[in-house]
Amino acid sequence: MQGSNGALEARIAAVRHFNRFYTRQIGVLQDRLLQTSFSLTEARVLYELAHRDKLTAKEIGEALEIDQGYLSRILRSFCERGLIRRVTSPADRRNALLSLTTKGRLAFGKIDQRSEREIGALLARLDPQDQAQVIEAMTTIEKALQGKSGKRTYTLRPHRPGDMGWVVAKHGLLYPAEYGWDSRIEALTAEIVASFLKNFDPAREHCWIAEMDGEPVGSVFLVREPGAEDVARLRLLIVDPKARGLGIGKHLVEECIRFARQSGYRKITLWTHAVLVAARAIYQQAGFKLTEEWVHEHFGKPEASETWEILL
Repeated sequence: MQGSNGALEARIAAVRHFNRFYTRQIGVLQDRLLQTSFSLTEARVLYELAHRDKLTAKEIGEALEIDQGYLSRILRSFCERGLIRRVTSPADRRNALLSLTTKGRLAFGKIDQRSEREIGALLARLDPQDQAQVIEAMTTIEKALQGKSGKRTYTLRPHRPGDMGWVVAKHGLLYPAEYGWDSRIEALTAEIVASFLKNFDPAREHCWIAEMDGEPVGSVFLVREPGAEDVARLRLLIVDPKARGLGIGKHLVEECIRFARQSGYRKITLWTHAVLVAARAIYQQAGFKLTEEWVHEHFGKPEASETWEILL
Protein backbone atom coordinates (compact mmCIF):
# COMPACT_ATOMS: atom_id res chain seq x y z
CA MET A 1 0.00 0.00 0.00
CA GLN A 2 2.83 2.32 0.87
CA GLY A 3 4.47 1.58 -2.47
CA SER A 4 1.25 2.42 -4.27
CA ASN A 5 1.02 5.74 -2.42
CA GLY A 6 4.62 6.49 -3.31
CA ALA A 7 3.96 5.85 -7.01
CA LEU A 8 0.91 8.15 -6.92
CA GLU A 9 2.90 10.90 -5.21
CA ALA A 10 5.60 10.62 -7.88
CA ARG A 11 2.98 10.93 -10.64
CA ILE A 12 1.41 13.95 -8.97
CA ALA A 13 4.83 15.56 -8.72
CA ALA A 14 5.47 14.85 -12.40
CA VAL A 15 2.18 16.47 -13.45
CA ARG A 16 2.85 19.53 -11.29
CA HIS A 17 6.36 19.81 -12.73
CA PHE A 18 4.94 19.68 -16.27
CA ASN A 19 2.32 22.32 -15.36
CA ARG A 20 5.01 24.70 -14.08
CA PHE A 21 7.09 24.13 -17.20
CA TYR A 22 4.22 24.60 -19.67
CA THR A 23 2.73 27.68 -18.01
CA ARG A 24 6.15 29.34 -18.28
CA GLN A 25 6.37 28.37 -21.95
CA ILE A 26 3.03 29.91 -22.91
CA GLY A 27 3.15 32.87 -20.51
CA VAL A 28 0.04 32.01 -18.49
CA LEU A 29 1.54 33.50 -15.31
CA GLN A 30 1.95 36.96 -16.86
CA ASP A 31 -0.49 39.60 -15.59
CA ARG A 32 -1.48 40.47 -19.17
CA LEU A 33 -1.87 37.87 -21.92
CA LEU A 34 0.31 38.11 -25.04
CA GLN A 35 1.29 41.72 -24.27
CA THR A 36 -2.34 42.88 -24.52
CA SER A 37 -4.56 44.62 -21.97
CA PHE A 38 -6.43 41.38 -21.23
CA SER A 39 -5.90 38.74 -18.56
CA LEU A 40 -6.10 35.05 -19.44
CA THR A 41 -9.65 34.79 -18.06
CA GLU A 42 -10.77 37.88 -20.00
CA ALA A 43 -9.31 36.41 -23.18
CA ARG A 44 -11.21 33.17 -22.57
CA VAL A 45 -14.46 35.13 -22.22
CA LEU A 46 -13.72 36.93 -25.50
CA TYR A 47 -13.04 33.55 -27.12
CA GLU A 48 -16.43 32.18 -26.07
CA LEU A 49 -18.22 35.27 -27.39
CA ALA A 50 -16.25 35.17 -30.66
CA HIS A 51 -17.20 31.56 -31.33
CA ARG A 52 -20.72 31.32 -29.86
CA ASP A 53 -22.96 34.28 -30.56
CA LYS A 54 -25.72 35.57 -28.23
CA LEU A 55 -24.69 33.88 -25.01
CA THR A 56 -26.03 34.61 -21.54
CA ALA A 57 -23.67 35.30 -18.66
CA LYS A 58 -24.78 32.00 -17.11
CA GLU A 59 -23.82 30.06 -20.27
CA ILE A 60 -20.38 31.68 -20.34
CA GLY A 61 -19.85 30.93 -16.66
CA GLU A 62 -20.83 27.29 -17.13
CA ALA A 63 -18.61 26.88 -20.19
CA LEU A 64 -15.56 28.36 -18.47
CA GLU A 65 -16.38 27.14 -14.95
CA ILE A 66 -15.68 30.52 -13.35
CA ASP A 67 -17.42 32.38 -10.54
CA GLN A 68 -20.45 34.38 -11.68
CA GLY A 69 -19.46 37.38 -9.55
CA TYR A 70 -16.00 37.49 -11.15
CA LEU A 71 -17.55 37.04 -14.58
CA SER A 72 -20.02 39.89 -13.93
CA ARG A 73 -17.12 42.25 -13.23
CA ILE A 74 -15.41 41.21 -16.47
CA LEU A 75 -18.59 41.70 -18.51
CA ARG A 76 -19.26 45.08 -16.91
CA SER A 77 -15.73 46.15 -17.85
CA PHE A 78 -16.24 44.90 -21.41
CA CYS A 79 -19.45 46.92 -21.71
CA GLU A 80 -17.74 50.08 -20.45
CA ARG A 81 -14.95 49.55 -22.99
CA GLY A 82 -17.41 49.04 -25.85
CA LEU A 83 -16.34 45.44 -26.47
CA ILE A 84 -19.73 43.76 -26.04
CA ARG A 85 -23.39 44.60 -26.49
CA ARG A 86 -26.34 43.40 -24.44
CA VAL A 87 -29.75 42.63 -25.95
CA THR A 88 -32.76 41.47 -23.93
CA SER A 89 -33.58 37.83 -24.70
CA PRO A 90 -36.92 37.54 -26.54
CA ALA A 91 -37.39 34.13 -24.91
CA ASP A 92 -36.78 35.36 -21.34
CA ARG A 93 -36.68 39.10 -20.67
CA ARG A 94 -34.84 38.47 -17.41
CA ASN A 95 -31.75 37.43 -19.40
CA ALA A 96 -29.45 39.49 -21.59
CA LEU A 97 -27.88 38.01 -24.72
CA LEU A 98 -24.26 39.03 -25.13
CA SER A 99 -22.28 39.44 -28.35
CA LEU A 100 -19.08 41.13 -29.45
CA THR A 101 -19.15 44.56 -31.03
CA THR A 102 -16.88 45.31 -33.98
CA LYS A 103 -14.37 46.72 -31.49
CA GLY A 104 -14.61 43.53 -29.44
CA ARG A 105 -14.14 41.33 -32.48
CA LEU A 106 -11.05 43.31 -33.48
CA ALA A 107 -9.68 42.99 -29.95
CA PHE A 108 -10.17 39.23 -30.02
CA GLY A 109 -8.61 39.07 -33.50
CA LYS A 110 -5.41 40.65 -32.18
CA ILE A 111 -5.21 38.15 -29.32
CA ASP A 112 -5.89 35.26 -31.71
CA GLN A 113 -3.21 36.40 -34.17
CA ARG A 114 -0.61 36.94 -31.45
CA SER A 115 -1.39 33.53 -29.99
CA GLU A 116 -0.90 31.89 -33.39
CA ARG A 117 2.42 33.71 -33.86
CA GLU A 118 3.70 32.69 -30.43
CA ILE A 119 2.68 29.05 -30.83
CA GLY A 120 4.15 29.10 -34.33
CA ALA A 121 7.44 30.42 -32.94
CA LEU A 122 7.38 27.75 -30.23
CA LEU A 123 6.90 24.97 -32.80
CA ALA A 124 9.47 26.49 -35.18
CA ARG A 125 12.18 25.64 -32.65
CA LEU A 126 11.46 21.95 -33.32
CA ASP A 127 12.03 19.86 -36.40
CA PRO A 128 8.91 18.41 -38.11
CA GLN A 129 9.25 15.02 -36.41
CA ASP A 130 9.44 16.59 -32.94
CA GLN A 131 6.48 18.84 -33.78
CA ALA A 132 4.41 15.79 -34.68
CA GLN A 133 5.42 14.06 -31.43
CA VAL A 134 4.44 17.10 -29.35
CA ILE A 135 1.02 17.35 -31.03
CA GLU A 136 0.46 13.61 -30.63
CA ALA A 137 1.33 13.82 -26.93
CA MET A 138 -1.07 16.75 -26.43
CA THR A 139 -3.84 14.83 -28.17
CA THR A 140 -3.17 11.80 -25.98
CA ILE A 141 -3.41 13.92 -22.82
CA GLU A 142 -6.65 15.57 -23.98
CA LYS A 143 -8.32 12.27 -24.88
CA ALA A 144 -7.24 10.58 -21.63
CA LEU A 145 -8.44 13.42 -19.39
CA GLN A 146 -11.77 13.73 -21.20
CA GLY A 147 -12.64 10.33 -19.80
CA LYS A 148 -14.48 7.48 -21.44
CA SER A 149 -17.72 9.28 -22.19
CA GLY A 150 -16.95 9.10 -25.89
CA LYS A 151 -18.17 12.66 -26.41
CA ARG A 152 -16.35 14.27 -29.32
CA THR A 153 -15.71 18.00 -29.32
CA TYR A 154 -14.70 20.46 -32.02
CA THR A 155 -13.75 24.12 -32.32
CA LEU A 156 -14.29 26.74 -35.02
CA ARG A 157 -11.41 28.97 -36.03
CA PRO A 158 -10.42 31.32 -38.88
CA HIS A 159 -8.52 29.89 -41.82
CA ARG A 160 -4.74 29.69 -41.78
CA PRO A 161 -2.04 28.57 -44.24
CA GLY A 162 -2.69 25.05 -45.52
CA ASP A 163 -6.44 25.06 -44.89
CA MET A 164 -7.36 25.88 -48.49
CA GLY A 165 -5.57 22.77 -49.70
CA TRP A 166 -7.71 20.72 -47.32
CA VAL A 167 -10.93 22.39 -48.56
CA VAL A 168 -10.08 21.66 -52.20
CA ALA A 169 -8.97 18.09 -51.51
CA LYS A 170 -12.02 17.29 -49.40
CA HIS A 171 -14.40 18.53 -52.11
CA GLY A 172 -12.40 16.61 -54.71
CA LEU A 173 -12.66 13.38 -52.73
CA LEU A 174 -16.08 13.58 -51.10
CA TYR A 175 -18.41 14.64 -53.90
CA PRO A 176 -17.19 12.09 -56.47
CA ALA A 177 -17.37 9.33 -53.84
CA GLU A 178 -20.83 10.22 -52.50
CA TYR A 179 -22.58 11.69 -55.55
CA GLY A 180 -20.61 10.54 -58.58
CA TRP A 181 -19.46 14.02 -59.63
CA ASP A 182 -16.35 14.33 -61.78
CA SER A 183 -13.13 16.26 -61.16
CA ARG A 184 -14.66 19.56 -62.24
CA ILE A 185 -15.98 20.02 -58.69
CA GLU A 186 -12.36 20.04 -57.47
CA ALA A 187 -11.40 22.53 -60.19
CA LEU A 188 -14.29 24.84 -59.27
CA THR A 189 -13.41 24.64 -55.57
CA ALA A 190 -9.80 25.54 -56.35
CA GLU A 191 -10.95 28.58 -58.32
CA ILE A 192 -13.20 29.74 -55.47
CA VAL A 193 -10.55 29.46 -52.74
CA ALA A 194 -7.90 31.09 -54.97
CA SER A 195 -10.21 34.06 -55.55
CA PHE A 196 -10.96 34.23 -51.82
CA LEU A 197 -7.28 34.43 -50.91
CA LYS A 198 -6.44 36.96 -53.62
CA ASN A 199 -9.32 39.32 -52.84
CA PHE A 200 -9.88 38.65 -49.12
CA ASP A 201 -11.53 41.53 -47.26
CA PRO A 202 -11.42 40.59 -43.53
CA ALA A 203 -13.92 43.31 -42.62
CA ARG A 204 -16.63 41.79 -44.81
CA GLU A 205 -15.52 38.24 -45.56
CA HIS A 206 -14.61 35.24 -43.46
CA CYS A 207 -13.75 31.55 -43.59
CA TRP A 208 -14.49 29.22 -40.69
CA ILE A 209 -12.64 25.94 -40.24
CA ALA A 210 -14.08 23.30 -37.91
CA GLU A 211 -11.26 21.43 -36.18
CA MET A 212 -11.36 18.21 -34.19
CA ASP A 213 -8.38 16.41 -32.65
CA GLY A 214 -6.08 18.92 -34.34
CA GLU A 215 -7.41 18.26 -37.85
CA PRO A 216 -9.84 20.17 -40.11
CA VAL A 217 -13.23 18.47 -40.37
CA GLY A 218 -15.41 21.18 -41.89
CA SER A 219 -15.47 24.58 -43.57
CA VAL A 220 -17.68 27.38 -44.82
CA PHE A 221 -17.00 30.75 -46.47
CA LEU A 222 -18.93 34.00 -46.46
CA VAL A 223 -17.91 36.39 -49.25
CA ARG A 224 -19.23 39.60 -50.77
CA GLU A 225 -21.37 39.04 -53.84
CA PRO A 226 -19.70 40.78 -56.82
CA GLY A 227 -21.60 43.90 -57.84
CA ALA A 228 -23.83 43.91 -54.75
CA GLU A 229 -22.39 45.64 -51.69
CA ASP A 230 -25.24 44.57 -49.40
CA VAL A 231 -25.42 40.91 -50.48
CA ALA A 232 -23.18 38.11 -49.16
CA ARG A 233 -22.73 34.62 -50.58
CA LEU A 234 -22.31 31.49 -48.48
CA ARG A 235 -19.91 29.05 -50.14
CA LEU A 236 -18.20 25.68 -49.72
CA LEU A 237 -20.05 24.30 -46.71
CA ILE A 238 -18.65 20.84 -46.12
CA VAL A 239 -18.29 18.46 -43.15
CA ASP A 240 -16.05 15.41 -43.13
CA PRO A 241 -18.10 12.19 -42.74
CA LYS A 242 -16.16 11.29 -39.59
CA ALA A 243 -17.41 14.48 -37.90
CA ARG A 244 -21.05 14.35 -38.93
CA GLY A 245 -23.77 14.27 -36.31
CA LEU A 246 -22.13 16.86 -34.04
CA GLY A 247 -24.01 19.88 -35.39
CA ILE A 248 -20.95 21.31 -37.13
CA GLY A 249 -22.78 22.22 -40.35
CA LYS A 250 -25.52 24.02 -38.42
CA HIS A 251 -22.92 25.87 -36.34
CA LEU A 252 -20.98 26.97 -39.44
CA VAL A 253 -24.11 28.36 -41.11
CA GLU A 254 -25.11 30.17 -37.91
CA GLU A 255 -21.69 31.82 -37.82
CA CYS A 256 -22.14 33.01 -41.40
CA ILE A 257 -25.49 34.60 -40.57
CA ARG A 258 -24.13 36.25 -37.42
CA PHE A 259 -21.11 37.66 -39.25
CA ALA A 260 -23.23 38.89 -42.17
CA ARG A 261 -25.56 40.78 -39.83
CA GLN A 262 -22.66 42.38 -37.98
CA SER A 263 -21.04 43.34 -41.29
CA GLY A 264 -24.15 45.16 -42.52
CA TYR A 265 -25.30 42.80 -45.25
CA ARG A 266 -28.98 42.84 -46.21
CA LYS A 267 -29.15 39.33 -47.64
CA ILE A 268 -27.22 36.06 -47.94
CA THR A 269 -27.54 33.92 -51.05
CA LEU A 270 -26.15 30.47 -51.80
CA TRP A 271 -26.01 27.82 -54.53
CA THR A 272 -26.68 24.19 -53.67
CA HIS A 273 -28.16 20.98 -55.13
CA ALA A 274 -31.28 18.97 -54.37
CA VAL A 275 -29.15 15.88 -53.76
CA LEU A 276 -27.42 17.57 -50.79
CA VAL A 277 -30.27 16.73 -48.44
CA ALA A 278 -28.47 17.38 -45.14
CA ALA A 279 -27.17 20.79 -46.24
CA ARG A 280 -30.59 21.82 -47.54
CA ALA A 281 -32.15 20.92 -44.18
CA ILE A 282 -29.60 23.12 -42.39
CA TYR A 283 -30.34 26.06 -44.70
CA GLN A 284 -34.08 25.67 -44.25
CA GLN A 285 -33.79 25.43 -40.47
CA ALA A 286 -31.65 28.59 -40.43
CA GLY A 287 -34.35 30.54 -42.28
CA PHE A 288 -33.18 30.35 -45.90
CA LYS A 289 -35.86 30.16 -48.60
CA LEU A 290 -35.64 28.35 -51.94
CA THR A 291 -35.90 31.02 -54.67
CA GLU A 292 -34.76 29.35 -57.91
CA GLU A 293 -34.33 25.88 -59.42
CA TRP A 294 -32.65 24.66 -62.61
CA VAL A 295 -30.74 21.65 -64.00
CA HIS A 296 -27.10 21.63 -65.09
CA GLU A 297 -24.38 19.11 -66.02
CA HIS A 298 -21.34 21.00 -64.73
CA PHE A 299 -20.00 17.98 -62.83
CA GLY A 300 -20.51 15.23 -65.40
CA LYS A 301 -24.16 14.32 -64.78
CA PRO A 302 -27.54 16.12 -64.63
CA GLU A 303 -28.10 17.73 -61.25
CA ALA A 304 -31.06 19.70 -59.87
CA SER A 305 -29.47 23.00 -58.85
CA GLU A 306 -30.96 25.56 -56.44
CA THR A 307 -30.57 29.10 -55.13
CA TRP A 308 -31.50 29.76 -51.50
CA GLU A 309 -31.66 33.20 -49.83
CA ILE A 310 -32.23 34.72 -46.42
CA LEU A 311 -33.07 38.36 -45.64
CA LEU A 312 -31.24 39.70 -42.59
